[in-house]
Amino acid sequence: MTEAWRLSATELAARYRAGTLRPSEALASVLARIAQANPTINAIATLDEAGAKQMAAAADARFSAGTPLSALDGVPVSIKDNITQAGLRCAWGSELYLDYVPEHDETPVARLRAAGAVLIGKTNVSEFTLGRGNIDTKAFGVTRNPYNPALTSGASTGGGAAGVASGFGPVTLGTDGGGSIRRPACHNGLVGLKPSTGRVARRNGLPIILDDAEVIGPIARTVDDLAATLALIQGPLDEDRLSIGVPGPHEEPPPPKNLRILYIPQFGDWKVDAPVAESCAEAARNLAALGHRVTTGRLPVDLALFEKHWPTFTQGGLAWVLRGQDWRGHIGAIYEEMADRGATLTAADYIDGLNAFREVQAQFAVAFRDWDVLVTPTAGALPWPADQFGPPHNRAFTGIVNAGGLPGMNVPCAPSADGLPIGFQLIGPYGADWALVALARQYEAAHPWADRWPPL
Repeated sequence: MTEAWRLSATELAARYRAGTLRPSEALASVLARIAQANPTINAIATLDEAGAKQMAAAADARFSAGTPLSALDGVPVSIKDNITQAGLRCAWGSELYLDYVPEHDETPVARLRAAGAVLIGKTNVSEFTLGRGNIDTKAFGVTRNPYNPALTSGASTGGGAAGVASGFGPVTLGTDGGGSIRRPACHNGLVGLKPSTGRVARRNGLPIILDDAEVIGPIARTVDDLAATLALIQGPLDEDRLSIGVPGPHEEPPPPKNLRILYIPQFGDWKVDAPVAESCAEAARNLAALGHRVTTGRLPVDLALFEKHWPTFTQGGLAWVLRGQDWRGHIGAIYEEMADRGATLTAADYIDGLNAFREVQAQFAVAFRDWDVLVTPTAGALPWPADQFGPPHNRAFTGIVNAGGLPGMNVPCAPSADGLPIGFQLIGPYGADWALVALARQYEAAHPWADRWPPL
């Protein structure tokens, strides 16, 4: 029998219902896998073994009574360490927050808890989730890629992505403010969704330092698991006005046909590593073979607007959150420099940035009159040494999607010759999250990836 830590959430749920596996047994398998592999990849910030065992025991009882709460009842799920979980440290990758224990779950965590998911603990993040392509913090050390531990797993949800790729539970929750779900998913051979702004309501979390650009979304090995998670965490909350009135569809539509797809192999003058370019070009051809109309072209949005104004939000947001704290000497040097630059910004600079992003959103809306989906590489570079910042071209394809408030999804494609994962990005109109899920499912059926496991 396949070891339980290798099973998808869908497979776990089926075995729970059949009575051939109990949630507590699945958890024991996952915990044993963490004990074996985490010393190599360092994906876990805080493991809540006692709390997870209590949740699994409660799930055992529900399945024995025939009253499971949801598709994820009893399924082990990890949470990124900048998303609050009541009673469990939320360190944000920083020494400044090592003693912070929130009293409340952030909304998506509360929804998972209510659905019976087994919350196993928090995963490592770049400090303040403002990573430069890797996770290497004073508080928690270096997180590594399970496909090659000398290399990075990506930023800033690199801990969660490395964990799912390694069998530390089939699903993780991450955040994405500029690519922090999609690029780690890419580097670890997983599907990862950055939802439309407001698709997943947020309340009771850490301070928001990237305005509306940062959202919470799932990373999983299979589209089935990602879809099951999105279904549970999505939806409006009256305390989060951004979550009210997000357009649909709100559930997965039928398999798509004859989509108008614009494939964009390069953004501006940013380079793309040759293995990435070759694999993503093959993925575009595969989409055409599925019956879609694929055209190769350039980004129909002004990338310079994003590149010019994005530092206003990262630098200004960090300077704001650090106000009044004794932070010098207690955070990474790069963040000290970022905070100092942010402190020199003016309110006019911030308004300039907000208006630039509104223009990006408008230009995307015009582009989607002609195209149903945009397709790009997800990361412009293959993974690099884990203790080094990433090359700038790695991040080229993702951040402008956050500025647009749009859904973006990493889908695995053919790996490099030496087995490193590569992914391509699906971008849809505002609210088209589930349309992307349907397209990813169609691609997965024709070109499956779930049986690729790291040699860890």
